[in-house]
Parts: sequence; C-alpha cells; structure tokens
Amino acid sequence: MGIIASRASHGSSVRELAAATPASRDRYVDLLRVASLTVVVLGHWLMAAVTPDGEVGNLLAVVPGLQILTWALQVMPVFFFVGGFSHALAHRSRPQYAVFLRARLQRLLRPTMVFIGAWSALALAVQLLGADDGLTGVALRLVAQPLWFIGIYLAMVAFTPPLLRLHGRWGWGAFAALVGGAVLVDVLRFAAGVPYVAFLNFGLVWLAIHQLGFLRADGLIRRPALLAAVGLVGAALLVGFGPYPLSMVGMPGEKVSNMAPPTLALLCHGLWLVGAVELLKRPGARFTARARVWRAVVAANGVAMTAFLWHLTAMLGVYGTLLALGIRLPQPASAAWWAQVPVRLAAAAALTALLVTLFRRFEQPPAVAAARAGASGSGGGNRHLAALGITLALFGVLGLSMTGFGGLLEGHTATLVAVQVSAPVAVAMGLAGWFLVERAGRS
Repeated sequence: MGIIASRASHGSSVRELAAATPASRDRYVDLLRVASLTVVVLGHWLMAAVTPDGEVGNLLAVVPGLQILTWALQVMPVFFFVGGFSHALAHRSRPQYAVFLRARLQRLLRPTMVFIGAWSALALAVQLLGADDGLTGVALRLVAQPLWFIGIYLAMVAFTPPLLRLHGRWGWGAFAALVGGAVLVDVLRFAAGVPYVAFLNFGLVWLAIHQLGFLRADGLIRRPALLAAVGLVGAALLVGFGPYPLSMVGMPGEKVSNMAPPTLALLCHGLWLVGAVELLKRPGARFTARARVWRAVVAANGVAMTAFLWHLTAMLGVYGTLLALGIRLPQPASAAWWAQVPVRLAAAAALTALLVTLFRRFEQPPAVAAARAGASGSGGGNRHLAALGITLALFGVLGLSMTGFGGLLEGHTATLVAVQVSAPVAVAMGLAGWFLVERAGRS
C-alpha cells in the first residue's frame, strides 16, 4: 500500500508535509500505521481463493498448515495500539468532546461514507438489472467486510475521553481492568455457556489493546520483551489447552473464532505483537529518519484509509475480469495457483492505485485536516449531538459490514449482537451519524 499511496499522492505537497514535520513527532508510529494496513491488505489478497467455478474461499481453509502464519500477519492489534497512542495525544490537544470527535473522524468517515455511497448506488443498479448472482453477489457481500474495522475504530474514538481519564488515574490498572473483564467474559462464555456475553469482548479486547497506546504515549511500556513473552506464551497455552482455534483470523464454518467475537487468545496475540513492535522502536526510528523513507510514509498515510476501503473491490475486480474473459482459474493452492500469485497481486495493486486516484480527494492530508478542524472547532461543540452521531455511525457501519450491499431493495437483514439490522437502515444510520458528527464539531 505504501507504494500505491506514494504514487497516488502529489509529490510537491508530500515533500512539503515531510519537510514540515516537527522534530518531536514520533515517526515510527506513522510507519506502524502504514505497515499494519499494508500487511492486512496483502493478507486479504493472498487469502482469497477463487475456484475455477468462481466460488470464493479462504486459502487458510484450503491449507490449514498456513494458519500459524496469522500469529505474525494478523496485525490489526498493532493498528489499534497506534490508534490509542494518537488518540491520547489528540484529545489532550483538543479536550472538547465534539471537536475531538470531528478532528479524529474527518479522514475516517469522509472516505468511508463515499465508499458506502458509491457501492450502494452500484448495488442498487446491479439488483435492478437482476445481475446480483455468482461472483457479483459474493462481491456485494465481501466488499463491505472491512467496515467492521471502521466500526471498532469508531468505538475507540468515542470511548477515548473516559478511558483516558481512567488511564490518567490508574495507569496499568485501567488496562488490567479491561483484561480482567475479557477473562471473565470468556469464562462465562466457555465454562458457563452464558448466551450473548461473548459480544462484550468486541469492546473489552480491542479497548485493552487501545489502552496500551495510552501507556505508550506516557512512556509506561518499559519492558516490551516481557509484554511480548507473556502474550506469546499465553496465546500458545490457550490455543494448546483451551477451546481456542489456531488461526488468529476468522475461518469459514469454524465453531469458535478468535476474531468474532474476539477472545482472550486474540488479546494475548495483541500483547505479543505490541511488545514485538516496541522492541523494534529504535531501529524503526532510525529508518524513518531517512528523508526518502519519511516522504513515502507521509504519502502513504495520506491515502491509507482510501486504499484499505477499496482493496477488496480491486481484488474481486481482478478475479471478475479473469472470469469474464473466459480464463480458467487454477485450483487454489495448486502449483499453477502459487505461480500466478505475483501477477494477481500486481494486478490488484494496480487497480487499487486507480481507485485511490479516483477517491483520494476525499481523504485529506493530515496537516490540512488538522488545520481546518482547528479553525472550525474553536468552540466546545455540541457533545450530545456528537455522541448521538458517532453512535449512529458506529452501528450503521458495523451493521453494513454484516449485511453487505446485497439485498438493499429487499431490506436484507443480519444480526448485530442481538438486534436485527437491515442493509438500507445501516446505510441511513451511517450517513446520518457522519452528518451529526460534522455538525456537532462546528457548533
């Protein structure tokens, strides 16, 4: 994604932004943000296993032995950890809730809502033409799946102020409380069979990882090797002797998933990754101090969310084109399939670059977004309106990640925790939430 973003950005503005970077900025954090999203994108492209008949499967299900690789390549915890670090600094500079929300969500919600709007229009057209079957129907469902990440991230932003206050008072104790809650949830889930309690870990597990970002912001992660060791050993013991699967990503048809809802094993996996990246902090800082490297990181961060939102669209577009041209796809995991991997990755990267070129204008460079947010957010904003807005946006985005864009005309529904949500309602909630957050921040 870094290469795509660099080519999609305007060289002069990137050079100026890079040159204007203050010496106090933690450049390694920006590198981690880009690197983690890049690994996620490459992982999604590699895991897609489309059969000669056009059925979409998962490479990790075809070759179960590869699931151990998710212990290094499931890096979403790193992104959420970096988010906690950034949110702590941002809230301390903009303590008014509505202004903080709008400043943090401008570069997130604008490209997301454009993505939702574009795919909603396309999905309606496809359904009106009666062409929503086969790979097209699968695409209408799959392209919305990355939105779960946006929904979780929205929750992290929303809960930053109260959790940051708890962090300021209790430090590691606040983190320990979230971990204790996650442990209790899994005990109730697996030992007592309590229904629905597992969904609490969507908040507890990811917010615990997010809380580690607060600790990093205050320089309190002093023994990263111990953190990594505890996480790695804990995950190994839980998978080896508990009810947890090996894969740290969701697998089709599995009875228990470490991802949905998140489990204690995934939390331990997050601890291991956070400790590992913290151990690399010094060489990472030296690497990003190079002018050329830093310019690439700045460029990539300017379009990272746009590339993430559209990368599955690009991947499915490549497979759809091959099938439309009558090219017979090789059997997943066969020698021919592996031989074509570089070509498919290059094609997906090229198509993603094209989509980034079309939609990057909706994701502003960080300096521009911050300046405008600061200029328009001199007041305190309307915190109640902001809270309502982010709640609607959160449920809308999460709901749409589960329903997909298929069935918009029929009002297709999916269960979000214990509530039925339809695709049209999810789209409406997401758009309304974005509008309210923007309005509240300007009040």
